[in-house]
Amino acid sequence: MGDTVAEVVAPKRGRGRKPLKDKTTSNVIVTPTSGHNKQDSTNQQNFEKELLEMQEMLQQMRIEKEKTEELLKAKDEALKHKDEELKKLQKLKEFKPTLNFPVLKDNEQKKDKKKKGCSEKKRPSPPYILWMKDQWNEIKKTNPEADFKEISNMLGAKWKTVSAEEKKPYEEMYHAEKEAYLQVITKEKRETEAMKLFEEEQKQRTAMELLEQYMQFKQEAEKEVKKNKKEKDPLKPKHPMSAYFLFTNDRRPALIAENKAFLEVSKITAEEWKNMTEDQRRPYEEMAKRNKEKYASEMEAYKQRKDEEAANLVKEEEQHMKLQKQEALQLLKKKEKTENIIKKTKQKKKQNKEDKNSDPNRPKRPPSSYLLFSKEARRSLQEERPGINPSTLNALVSLKWKELSEEEKQLWNGEASKAMEAYKKELEEYNKSLAATSTASHEQKTQE
Repeated sequence: MGDTVAEVVAPKRGRGRKPLKDKTTSNVIVTPTSGHNKQDSTNQQNFEKELLEMQEMLQQMRIEKEKTEELLKAKDEALKHKDEELKKLQKLKEFKPTLNFPVLKDNEQKKDKKKKGCSEKKRPSPPYILWMKDQWNEIKKTNPEADFKEISNMLGAKWKTVSAEEKKPYEEMYHAEKEAYLQVITKEKRETEAMKLFEEEQKQRTAMELLEQYMQFKQEAEKEVKKNKKEKDPLKPKHPMSAYFLFTNDRRPALIAENKAFLEVSKITAEEWKNMTEDQRRPYEEMAKRNKEKYASEMEAYKQRKDEEAANLVKEEEQHMKLQKQEALQLLKKKEKTENIIKKTKQKKKQNKEDKNSDPNRPKRPPSSYLLFSKEARRSLQEERPGINPSTLNALVSLKWKELSEEEKQLWNGEASKAMEAYKKELEEYNKSLAATSTASHEQKTQE
């Protein structure tokens, strides 16, 4: 038991002083201080180098910043210049010339009529169609079951049996209608030619006026840029207020005196109007009704005034158009005179050349079948209608030629062919005589 107690009650290790370090260890601790100083010096040198590099970088960044600021300023100036130019261009795009083109409008209307097929004067129907219109109902009564084709065939057969005396009134009617139609066509052609000539001159005038207006407009645009606003008609009567708005106008001053806001005023008036009885609303409704009647009468007077102004404008345009037509006809007459003078001078020059160069013994070329017919037709027409215009005369001759049958045309063609054969024979004889004279003259020259 005693051994066990001795083992249990062993003396504990007390808290004594720590053992002192040896001198060798103190020497080891002193040696690293010199190495640490070297590292500090190297770090300081590296830090100074980095500082210098950073300063150089900052200088480069400042230089680049100055350059970018200069570029931005230049770009801003260029953009401002472009904006000013765009504003000028926008102003120039709004150029509205104050010019009227009544001639062009009239021509457009005529073109539209021609496209639609609405001609001013219809082409005259031939004597057969005029006779057929008179006979159609009679044949339809006698043959009610007959078709259009059958009736037309029957009328065609009957027309062949009609005598010349019976045909005469229809032919006279046709000729009278034809003359009127030709006169209208010639007049229209003359007017169109005159208007074309007038348009050409008017285009030149309008071009000059447009140039002047554009130059004035450009000067004004460079000085100042003004906004174009639509002008309201001050003479037009104002639309009357409703009963509700009349009530709000009466009620608003009292509510504003109570320091109510604008939205609150509108809400209060709306609620009050809803809660009002018919007797309370009646005076406002009667006032609105009276104002409406007054507005209607004023609007009628205003519309009548506007219609009168429009009618006066139409009359002025018509008068202007008449004056333009007169001017155009005068221009056409001048043009025709100049053309006639030019034609006469050309004809004189040609005659002089022919007199110098042409041989009087040479046979002349014979006229064609149409020219032979036109000579006789001209004589007959001039005897029937003395003082007829040459243009209408030519038109009548061409129409008569078209109306001729193939048998009648063959007669004229035969006469023309006979004349052509005679001309060819004469030409052969003439060429032979020319050849003989030329050979004789050549022999004489060789002998000499």
